[in-house]
Amino acid sequence: MTSNIPDEELALKVKEWMEWDQNCTTKAEIQQLVDQKKYEYLKQVLCQRMSFGTAGLRGKMCAGYARMNDLVIVQTAQGLLKHLENQYSEALNKNGLVLGYDARHNSERFAQLTAQVFLSQGYKVRLFSKTVPTPFVPFAVWKYKTAAGVMVTASHNPKDDNGYKVYGSNGCQIIPPDDKNIQKEILNNLKPWDKSWDLSLLKSPNLIDPLAETSKDYYKILSDSILPEYKSNSGNLKIAYSAMHGVGYPYILDAMKIAGIDVVPVKEQVMPDPDFPTVTYPNPEEGNSMEYSIKTADAEGCDLILANDPDADRLAIAVRIDSGEWRKLTGNEIGVLLGWWLLSNFEKRFPDVNLDNVYMLASTVSSKFLRGMAEKKGFHFIETLTGFKWMGNEAFDLIHNEGKKVVFAYEEAIGYMCGDGVLDKDGVSAALHFATMAMELHRNGLRVDQQLNELFTEYGYHITNNSYYFCHDPPTITKIFERLRNFNGPQSYPNSIMNGVCNVTSVRDLTVGYDNSQPNNKPILPVSKGSQMITFEFDNGLICTLRTSGTEPKIKYYTELCDSSKDASYLKVGENLKMLVDGLTTELLEPKKNNLAPSE
Repeated sequence: MTSNIPDEELALKVKEWMEWDQNCTTKAEIQQLVDQKKYEYLKQVLCQRMSFGTAGLRGKMCAGYARMNDLVIVQTAQGLLKHLENQYSEALNKNGLVLGYDARHNSERFAQLTAQVFLSQGYKVRLFSKTVPTPFVPFAVWKYKTAAGVMVTASHNPKDDNGYKVYGSNGCQIIPPDDKNIQKEILNNLKPWDKSWDLSLLKSPNLIDPLAETSKDYYKILSDSILPEYKSNSGNLKIAYSAMHGVGYPYILDAMKIAGIDVVPVKEQVMPDPDFPTVTYPNPEEGNSMEYSIKTADAEGCDLILANDPDADRLAIAVRIDSGEWRKLTGNEIGVLLGWWLLSNFEKRFPDVNLDNVYMLASTVSSKFLRGMAEKKGFHFIETLTGFKWMGNEAFDLIHNEGKKVVFAYEEAIGYMCGDGVLDKDGVSAALHFATMAMELHRNGLRVDQQLNELFTEYGYHITNNSYYFCHDPPTITKIFERLRNFNGPQSYPNSIMNGVCNVTSVRDLTVGYDNSQPNNKPILPVSKGSQMITFEFDNGLICTLRTSGTEPKIKYYTELCDSSKDASYLKVGENLKMLVDGLTTELLEPKKNNLAPSE
């Protein structure tokens, strides 16, 4: 088969794949590519491999080491197991591993293959017997004190993708150096072990279903977080719910029972469907994803829409406003409302607790509203790098090492951690808390958007404008960011934009480790040379962060304008921000010159 392949390395990789892979479909796929002499494509998928990072793995499902498939999962599971034996052997020997999966193509299969690898070496595996929301995995890791947890999901990626997300023994997403250690062990254990493909292992007594116990304890903690007066909702606010063709619906129903809340399902999207037939992308943040929710809400007379992403770890919200039209709340606006609501509930539950021991967290590209709220209320606000891996681990240290209370954490990409039951974003608990808040506001004659306006009036209008440009050429991205670092000569950043309309007051560059707002220009947040990220603060209250995406060919921008003046309004501040963003992105990114494609 390989004798006619002109490239020796490729020929060896093809031979290796055909010997190691036991999936008939992907073996046939490689054979067909060889027969068709598609050697360049074969080099892409066989001579390179997908690298394991802090987000684990995520990519297209097809044959090859650079793609998601059975053989890559077996290799990854073997590497993960060896890493856990090296670093967390006590927890591994005693309590094993937790495994969950969403409703995507091959998710259950990938979870079972991982289970087989661990079972083949005599370890205990807790594999959920059906699809679960992603937050159930970190919850179960901490509940059972396992060495790690794996959730097979690609979240809101297109239907052809899948992913492999790993949680550490603390119930948080892994952070360095665990990712590098796992990658190293994957490369040291590429050849499938003798029993890694053994399906009979799925009948082992070491394979346990944790669903019933995990559900019971998860909803008990969630119930305890809801004040008694909010558990018998008699309000007539009607709520529509979409699972975005994912796993969320039965879990949302159980959550809403805690507060006596009913939801109207968006029938076209409420049941799992790995082909996501009604949306271009199964991401409730983008495109036409809320179209069916709005149709259902209009037909049923609903005034609030809740929508999870397919693995139910994120939450999108739309509210009917005074005009009768729908307003889709930004991730930051949802964060403002949930932060206020959860702190209000915390103060009612624990009236004697000193807020000096209370913390809220947000990613560095999220709104600074909570920072301003903390200054007035007396709790602490901490900013972390982008991603719940950083917020979760920071929260864990605060809770378990310092004895602090973490009430809330969020990132603007509609991810919310309500309380400390799950140290990761959780779209199920966030949906219950938001629905309970909306019901209580409704009983008091207030809409959600009116409450948001009251909060802005009290703490300042924090209006955000976030978007991105596509850039499929990595050298162009590098050139754009290097220009910013040498804007007015070598090693000098921009000092103003729009002919002095905005003057730069501070620059933080977490790629090179520079922050001129800190002593010795050293940033507090961790530096990551492998990604681009620069934040500018201006003298008019404008903040802008430019960064590259870790999973997509995008340059993202996050901007916020804070205005606490008496004549400030949502509309006025928003219009001012839009003008500033247009000027800022034109000057700093030069989209036309660099052929950047704007978001749709």
